Amino acid sequence: DQLRQAGIVLHEGYDPSVLREDLDLVVVGNAMSRGNVEVEAVLDGKIPFISGPELLGRLTEGMTVLAVSGTHGKTTTTSMLAWILESQGMNPGFLVGGVPQNFGVSARLGGGQWFVVEADEYDTAFFDKRSKFVHYHPDIFGINNLEFDHADIFSDLSAIETQFHHAIRRVPSQGFVVSRAGVDAIDRVLARGCWSRELRIGQGTSVRFRAERDRLVSDDWDLSVQWPMRGKHNAQNAELAVAMAHAANVPTDAGFLALSEFQGVARRLNLLFDNGVLKVWDDFAHHPTAIETTLEALSEEPQRPLTAVIELRSNTMKAGIHGKALLDAVAGADQVYWVLPDDVSWDVQILEREQGSSVVVHDLTALEQQLLKQTSGQMIFMSNGGFSGIQARVVEHVRVR
Repeated sequence: DQLRQAGIVLHEGYDPSVLREDLDLVVVGNAMSRGNVEVEAVLDGKIPFISGPELLGRLTEGMTVLAVSGTHGKTTTTSMLAWILESQGMNPGFLVGGVPQNFGVSARLGGGQWFVVEADEYDTAFFDKRSKFVHYHPDIFGINNLEFDHADIFSDLSAIETQFHHAIRRVPSQGFVVSRAGVDAIDRVLARGCWSRELRIGQGTSVRFRAERDRLVSDDWDLSVQWPMRGKHNAQNAELAVAMAHAANVPTDAGFLALSEFQGVARRLNLLFDNGVLKVWDDFAHHPTAIETTLEALSEEPQRPLTAVIELRSNTMKAGIHGKALLDAVAGADQVYWVLPDDVSWDVQILEREQGSSVVVHDLTALEQQLLKQTSGQMIFMSNGGFSGIQARVVEHVRVR
């Protein structure tokens, strides 16, 4: 929808005939691979092409780039950071893997020197297997957390750490690397070399925030604001956003107080429905840590039971890499439904066998009928995809019953 509103013509599917001979450049996304008919036409026709991350790096040349990285929370933290800069009149450009509610769009070029980007460690393109963020040439590089993910791309956590090391090598000596203290993987990355100024957040630093229901609190700074976010994980996201803004010369108290007007991000712990008895939430969580922290945040709410509906959609989830960690992650829920795609390659029945509150589901229609029996408490849908629209259908039914 955003592309159409910008006047960009969209072509559904893949058709080499749309690749006109007078094209100046083709931008290749990392979902494209050899064998795709348009990819083959570009190569055979010797049409100039480039990866999306490399193009972004070129577009932001001469700007001060703030890149937000980490296994979890990138979209929310990037949105927080962009909003903090906006609140200070800095008119930043940004690229976010979601829709920040303060802006209503996922990307803009901005009108000044600042550009904020969600820095993903996923690979760049079929012809460039480096992580995307190495192309962004960040002046301020933030690392919020670091765990194993993307098992379809990386063999182990060490391989991911190497990509973060490569990103740090590109930060100027007068730039900043802002990172969370007390995380072994991050410490290992920094031990391999850091040639820039460093800021640490979290454990053992003064940049430590906590969430109290609908408030964000800094005991060290004696500050507190009301905000719409929930949970420890969002307090940690705020720590990185405020610290990175400080590296861009925003006073820490101004950055903190700006979050009182932060409106959140679409599909990041969004409240879809609340009639005072039942709350329905939607979230993008698709890693055990993200699932666990999100459920912990909802456990602070008084409404029970808490039902979690989780789609095993990411490549890592489908491969069963997380296994037992998934069971530990949902300990805060009273009922869990695991929704399976067709290409899951591990024994998912272990989720039912080892946790009595878990049910493995293949039929979304039957699941909808089961969910509609819940009339109180909380219900949360978790997926890194659209979940076939089940959230909207459930909300539509509960509104009218």
